[in-house]
Parts: sequence; C-alpha cells; structure tokens
Amino acid sequence: MTEIKELTLCNLPEIKALFVSVFTRPPWNDDWSDAAQLDAYLRDIMHARTPLAFGLYDGGQLAGISLGNIRHWWSGTEYYIEDFCIKTELQRRGLGSRFLGLIEDEIRKRGVSQLFLITQRNVPAYGFYKKHGFTELEQHVSFFKELNRK
Repeated sequence: MTEIKELTLCNLPEIKALFVSVFTRPPWNDDWSDAAQLDAYLRDIMHARTPLAFGLYDGGQLAGISLGNIRHWWSGTEYYIEDFCIKTELQRRGLGSRFLGLIEDEIRKRGVSQLFLITQRNVPAYGFYKKHGFTELEQHVSFFKELNRK
C-alpha cells in the first residue's frame, strides 16, 4: 500500500538516506560526501518561510520524497519543488506517477494552483515531467558562476 505523508525535520534522517541513495548515483552523480553540507542543504529547504515536503511510503518504508516550498506569484500560488525522487530500485514501477498525482491532489486542497521545478534536459526526469503535463518554459534560463576558491 502506498500513501503520502507530509514530512518535517523529524523525518530528516530518512530523508537524508533516501536523498543520498538517489542523487549520488547516475544520472546525477552528485558528491554529497560532506555530511554538514547535505544537512545544511536539506535544512535550507525545510526551514524556508513556507516549506512543504512530502514523502511517499510504500509498505511503511519511505520510497519517495518531494522537497520544496509554497511561493506566491502573480499568476497564482505554486508549489516549487526543489527535489523530487523515488528510491532507485523502485523506479519504473509507476510510483513516481502515483506520487505526483497524490501531491497534485493534496496541494489542490490547499489552494495551490501551480507546480514549478527545474531539471536537466539530459536526464530521464525530463521525459517523466513532460509525460506528466509539465511545460518547458523556453524563455527561462538558468545561470551559474563558479567562484574561485582560495
């Protein structure tokens, strides 16, 4: 049985474990070996002014997470998803689709009318989001600048 639950900082240990297990593997290959940096990153998201985090539980185990916050925009209130994932070994079984549907149902009840997220074009998540009705905002551009460390 799958169910959605709202997550809080009390869930941080299981969030960390799932987050690292997914995002340190392909296609992401992120280096989250600095435990303090990981803790700070997740706390930043979960301490936002209007945080909203969900967990998908399958058989009582955390199988997926959606970490983000509520933002108020001129066109409506949106759930800005910073990170969304399903445990690697459970992917491609429909859990991500189920989770996304449950999130949409839950945020509609809260008066939220939009979902917003950023992903990379060259990863499977891109096709997943397109399949689920997300529209690519071609006028949006992400910028990044690496500062030399001394």
